[in-house]
Amino acid sequence: MRFRDRQEAGQLLAQALAFLKGEKDVIVLGIPRGGVVVAAEVAWAIGAPLEVYITRKIGAPYNPELAIGAIASSGDVVLDKALMTSLGVSPEYVQDETERQRREIERRLRKYRGNRPAQKLEGKTILLVDDGIATGATTLAAIRALKKQKPAELILAVPVGPPDTVARLREEVDKLVCLETPHLFWAVGAFYVVFDQTSDEEVVRLLQGSQGGTKRAIG
Repeated sequence: MRFRDRQEAGQLLAQALAFLKGEKDVIVLGIPRGGVVVAAEVAWAIGAPLEVYITRKIGAPYNPELAIGAIASSGDVVLDKALMTSLGVSPEYVQDETERQRREIERRLRKYRGNRPAQKLEGKTILLVDDGIATGATTLAAIRALKKQKPAELILAVPVGPPDTVARLREEVDKLVCLETPHLFWAVGAFYVVFDQTSDEEVVRLLQGSQGGTKRAIG
């Protein structure tokens, strides 16, 4: 199955999450940037507030798309020690790249939230949403950081992901909802007809629209 775009993926995901509609103390966390578009559709459909939760990939030297780890906005870092060893990645490189990604997280939080304080997550049902997962490194960083905030329940929801990654992440959360788990998986974008870049401005518009409890179109 290919999704037309992130909005359609969010609408279909919302149908699978209908059991949350009307439930109290549910907060939808979208992983920027593209995941926020999907999360906005879900939040609107189930009547829950939308917030962002930022994780950034720590890319390998000379291959930034290959994740050797990830950092969450809380500062929690998850590293793939075995992959780092096999690639000969130095501790100095990891420290420098982690700090660079930490600064980018801080920049995005300032832009997305402005002066609005972060939602309190303790005791809430947290619905973590992205537009898809591949290696799961950034998602795992988010999950482990969110667990430390003591939510009542932690649910991961994505439109698509490879079976092995989905199975591994399912063990980390209370529930996992994934619409498609194709065995031939090479990139999240391959399962979308339109998979364009989501801008910071789109994320801000979606977050501002959710504050009023109404659906606001992108663009």
